[in-house]
Amino acid sequence: MGGAARPDVSVAPSGILAKVLQAGEPLGRDSGELDPALRELLGPNPRLPRGDRVLLAPLVAPHPRGVVGAAVFLRRPDRDAFHPEHRHLVGELSTHAALGASQEPVTPPPAVTREAAPPPAPAPGSTVTPMQRDGDRIRFVGAATRRIARGIDLDEIVLGLCRATTPTFSDAILVYLRDPLPVGDERPTGALVLRIRRTDQYPAEEAEGGFPFLELTSFAAELCEVRPGSALAEVLRGVRPVFTDAPVARAALPELLGDGEGFTVPGGQRAILAPLRGRRRVIGAALFLRRPERIPFEANDLLVAAQLATHSALGIDKAVLYGREAYIADELQRTMLPETLPRPTGVRLASRYLPAAETARVGGDWYDAIPLPSSRVALVVGDVMGHSMTSAAIMGQLRTTAQTLAGLDLPPQEVLHHLDEQAQRLGADRMATCLYAVYDPVSHRITIANAGHPPPILLHMGGLAEVLRVPAGAPIGVGGVDFEAVEIDAPAGATLLLYTDGLVESRLRDMWTGVEQLREKLQAIARLTGPDHPPPLEALCEEVLNILGPGDRDDDIALLAARFEGIAPTDVAHWFLEPENAAPGRARRLVRGALARWGLEELSDPVELLVSEVVTNAVRCASRPVGIRLLRTHVLRCEVDDDVPELPRLRQARVTDEGGRGLYLVNRLARRWGATRLSTGKVVWFEVAHGGTY
Repeated sequence: MGGAARPDVSVAPSGILAKVLQAGEPLGRDSGELDPALRELLGPNPRLPRGDRVLLAPLVAPHPRGVVGAAVFLRRPDRDAFHPEHRHLVGELSTHAALGASQEPVTPPPAVTREAAPPPAPAPGSTVTPMQRDGDRIRFVGAATRRIARGIDLDEIVLGLCRATTPTFSDAILVYLRDPLPVGDERPTGALVLRIRRTDQYPAEEAEGGFPFLELTSFAAELCEVRPGSALAEVLRGVRPVFTDAPVARAALPELLGDGEGFTVPGGQRAILAPLRGRRRVIGAALFLRRPERIPFEANDLLVAAQLATHSALGIDKAVLYGREAYIADELQRTMLPETLPRPTGVRLASRYLPAAETARVGGDWYDAIPLPSSRVALVVGDVMGHSMTSAAIMGQLRTTAQTLAGLDLPPQEVLHHLDEQAQRLGADRMATCLYAVYDPVSHRITIANAGHPPPILLHMGGLAEVLRVPAGAPIGVGGVDFEAVEIDAPAGATLLLYTDGLVESRLRDMWTGVEQLREKLQAIARLTGPDHPPPLEALCEEVLNILGPGDRDDDIALLAARFEGIAPTDVAHWFLEPENAAPGRARRLVRGALARWGLEELSDPVELLVSEVVTNAVRCASRPVGIRLLRTHVLRCEVDDDVPELPRLRQARVTDEGGRGLYLVNRLARRWGATRLSTGKVVWFEVAHGGTY
């Protein structure tokens, strides 16, 4: 800018610069008025950066002082251009500068720690206003804006505005907000409707004579539709607050507050109506009120109200956007978790998920329960490292991969190996911990493999809680690590607890201390119910979460509890048949005998028919013996496995076809049925309801 700037500038009353300064809004390159105004301000040929790297901001003080100056904000050509958000920031800086430029010199206040407290409220009947001195105004604005800025959500910001202004600046405040509030850059449709959001007033018992004109039930309209061209619309279109004794504001009050009887606003300059202007639009209005016996507002109080309104509006804008993002993040994560848990045979399940205490800290914790062939179930808990939308997305991919691998019926250590490879394909530093377990209700055993995850805890029927010794392994994503699986007894009545580190680790304790506290908590819960009665599963999950004290949670928590019930050997029948033409007939006889032993003779005809059809399909192509297993639980389940990986397909047989109706009969007669591919072939299963006792 060498040689371009002039020490003194005479602003022509009819010039572009005068028009820009009176408008009171910062201008950028996208405004055709900026360049002529800059030439008038800086000279005919100012050497300024090209593009959107220049902002011109008027410094406007309230009447009667008006425009007190102008500021030109510049960025070097090698820096990014200004964007629209910067104009709001520049507007705030300019307002602060105008406030300072319009004040008389004052003695600097003594040094204080943290933030200066607002001046004390006047005694009842006092004639001294707490905003009497300009230094008080500056300190009050600083303290009030910091209090407003502490709010994260909408209610906190509005409450911060109310608490910061009453009774120091005003005796009461009414805050109206657009209903509904726009989010981000979305364009509101329909008429502008304001809804009263919050009202604070100076307590009546502390104010001589009370505050009779703030009986909200008698006059304050809950909803107010701003009609185009009305006085209220004119006030809201402005950029600065106004005294309500101004004609346009006086006409706007009945429209804002309603026309009910008992409506009285103090006369004179004892009320300020301030538009709440967000990033792109008016989002509401605030009405500041003082009691009739108190000193009226002064001209500089308009600038204080403008500061409060600007900070509140921008904070509300961000809070609404932040709230929407938090909602989206939370919904994204919850949709990646199972909506309901399955009800596999021989085990009962319960789960809990708690997001991090800090809003919108979306994480990568997940849990799952996946039914497997032969009535087994896979239990999975994992935790992607980090807190971000990326962590949640990686969690979703790993969970889907785990479901796919479980469907292949791979051993737990193989599942973790393939998850490790998948995490490496997703990119560098995509690490997660995971615990994968498979429970077999027939053998009453559970096989577990761990990838850097907190150890599971097994609560036995007698009340003993045991931290299972499972090799921890390395987190998935490290690469080149072997995972080891262990097989453990899972007696009937025992409960396995899988969880993420958010339950046992925090800023106040390390993970192993938390694991020991959780183990002791489980034993204490079991003592309350007695050694012969395990605690109810849902209640157990709730009690486990109570291990966290107030403020002791800063991470997501995923919790999966499995109560083992198992299947008694007397409720299992298992045979192997050679793949020959006589196999279906032999299968019918074996099934008939098992049903007779169980007292389920009424199921003989339909079950024999279904077994015959499924076995017939199996022996047509099988080269090794065909396995048949009957399980009696709350339903009768039949499983037929062979060494052919091709899955059967349900089709509509034609009238002339000699076959193709077997699965049609299974589909019509069975309660449920399905087919799953195994590493050694496939298994076809069906279930039939029975009325026998079990």
